[in-house]
Amino acid sequence: MVSELSDLSLAERAALGSGADFWSTKAIGPAGSLVLTDGPHGVRRQTGATDHLGLAGSEPATCFPPAVGLAQSWDPALVRRVGVALGREARALGVDVLLGPGVNIKRDPRGGRNFEYYSEDPYLTGRLGAAWVRGVQSAGVGASLKHFAANNAEHDRMRTSSDIDPRPLREIYLRAFSHIVRTAKPWTVMCSYNRINGVHAAHNRWLLTELLRGEWGFDGVVVSDWGAVVDRAASVAAGLDLTMPGGAGAGDERVVAAVAAGTLPEAAVDAAAANVAGLVARVRAAQAALGGTLGGHDAPDGRAELNGAAAGSAVPDHATGPNPTGIDALAEEHHRLAREAAARCIVLLQNDRDILPLTPGRSIAVLGTFATEPRYQGGGSSHVTPTRVDTPLDELRALAGDGTVTHHSGSDRDEAVAAAAAADVAVLFLGLAADQESEGFDREHIELPADQLELLTAVVRAQPDTVVVLSHGGVLRLEPVACLAPAVLDGGLLGQAGGGALADVLFGAVNPSARLAETVPIRLQDTPAYLNFPGENSHIRYGEGLFVGYRWYDARDMDVCYPFGHGLSYTTFGYDGLTAEATAAGILVRLTVTNTGARPGREVVQIYTAVPDSAVVRPARALAGSAVTAELEPGASEQLSITLAREDLAYWETRTETWVVEPGRYRIWAAASSRDLRAETDLDLPGDVVRIPITMDSTLGEALADPKAAAALAEVFGGMTESMGDGSAMGMDMLRMMSSIPLGRLTGFGMDEKRLADVLEAAGE
Repeated sequence: MVSELSDLSLAERAALGSGADFWSTKAIGPAGSLVLTDGPHGVRRQTGATDHLGLAGSEPATCFPPAVGLAQSWDPALVRRVGVALGREARALGVDVLLGPGVNIKRDPRGGRNFEYYSEDPYLTGRLGAAWVRGVQSAGVGASLKHFAANNAEHDRMRTSSDIDPRPLREIYLRAFSHIVRTAKPWTVMCSYNRINGVHAAHNRWLLTELLRGEWGFDGVVVSDWGAVVDRAASVAAGLDLTMPGGAGAGDERVVAAVAAGTLPEAAVDAAAANVAGLVARVRAAQAALGGTLGGHDAPDGRAELNGAAAGSAVPDHATGPNPTGIDALAEEHHRLAREAAARCIVLLQNDRDILPLTPGRSIAVLGTFATEPRYQGGGSSHVTPTRVDTPLDELRALAGDGTVTHHSGSDRDEAVAAAAAADVAVLFLGLAADQESEGFDREHIELPADQLELLTAVVRAQPDTVVVLSHGGVLRLEPVACLAPAVLDGGLLGQAGGGALADVLFGAVNPSARLAETVPIRLQDTPAYLNFPGENSHIRYGEGLFVGYRWYDARDMDVCYPFGHGLSYTTFGYDGLTAEATAAGILVRLTVTNTGARPGREVVQIYTAVPDSAVVRPARALAGSAVTAELEPGASEQLSITLAREDLAYWETRTETWVVEPGRYRIWAAASSRDLRAETDLDLPGDVVRIPITMDSTLGEALADPKAAAALAEVFGGMTESMGDGSAMGMDMLRMMSSIPLGRLTGFGMDEKRLADVLEAAGE
């Protein structure tokens, strides 16, 4: 492919690096055209008017649970199955690259695009994002890991600089990207709009070339977010391959002019063109290997099989546009998967007096507009035209047996309250409407609408057995709900089959196993970034450092409404036999989980670690492993083996700019949330030996901690202490007082400069 590109003119090679139109690349020379489109939770294939904000219509496709919901499953195998289905639909609609997953960290609950991201935790985000990428790409469609990087707010997003210190940048905001690139190997990475420490992501050579390609080994295409490039030539020099969307050609001309002027190496243009052409070849080869199928299909054991949804379904001809027949063949199967996935994403937050599950035959008063007009996805570029939508009210009636199910919107409050009082149980739907949260703006608060809370108060007063069902894309202040409602279900956003999934969980056809992927605070003022969000004057200071999400609340031992990882079940589980052993890969944790209740169910086991005597600042505990059990019958057990990877135990050592696994004693917890710690054990782990170079700027204390430098200093200090005394007459520990003095300053305290140079030379040997 590279040799064939050499036959192209510089102008043609430059043109390969920009789109032909809003969604397509240029077909120049040996490189054919590719179609890219939005789609983290459903394929948004536009065939008429095009835009990236979800304003124009798109072809019908399955709307799976968005990341805010899907993350609550904590289940990479389930996420991979959804990814496979998305890839199959993308192919059926003539799409080659699906723009997802979004893996930015949820730094603040007000973030307008939080519904499109997984979690506040990099470990969970990385594992789920990698599963999504593997699923999509197994179907012959490229993933586009986004938004790289530190895109954690919508306010002023095209100009603002995310100002982050090195450790939180590496340990929190880049960690999921790193894991996904190195383990799932996405075919494209999309750079973000924002600046990082002052440099636009699209022009950031350290980010796009030194880190992404150099450290992580990325071998695909770096594509811009739509409209993210300010200076096309600068972006090519930084390592950006494909600028989207297509324009009038002025950017291509600027690239050619920059090469002619000697400000842009021609080799950079060649590299970008080769990467784009290579992506075309990779996509075509993957699709050819799948033959006439519509991509990978998961077998019951979770492995991908290359068989299509329907016999005779063909790979669409990219010249003829989408293939509605292919989508029609997939629609029913994928709607069933969407319902299964949604049910696995519903968190049972509380269930006082075991109000849930509901019993068929009882009378139910269903209240709230979301019961008939469900809120199931976010607004903006990821907005999907669903193939169908399950209505919660209809699905509840289908499972209610001979029980009476009434509905009232709540607009007439007295009528709704009377209906609740007359029924055996009330189910009240609350949440945020589409215009209250969306891509493009951040929320100003995390409150439920006041009229909803007023309705809840009145309903609970009339009907003590009230169940609240929540629909929302960003975290809400739920303290008023938790205090009033005995039972609360939280689905986040559940996609087009969410109505059926909610009915399944409410009636116990599915035992809830989902867990929160974000902490729910008692109030907004408690949140880590409260004083630094969304920033000012086009700068956001990440002042909370490493302490994002549960790390902040747990370090301060602060009360929360619901902790990270929380979720209840209709059964109970016991944890036994926790052990940990050091391995070459990291730490191998084993334990046995037993269903101690009366219903079958799954358990999500979370493994947290800490280094109590760490030499550096660390969180009180951090998620380093997790596993989802099989569906266990009452009394049944499962033995779990969970590997905690060394990469997830490491911290970023700023003095050597390397990852370091600190040697010492590690505390390991098996937990049901960051606060529900069920079992613990300690392990002495051999770590990395880090030697910090001793220089004139090193302190005396640092030099004495280095064996070679300490030996060289011992002779020198023998003479110094004779002339200076031991400091006891002044009531102080002289050596301790001097330990913070840089070596270069010791000449002022009587040390000979030549002898000091000898010390440094000996320390460097």
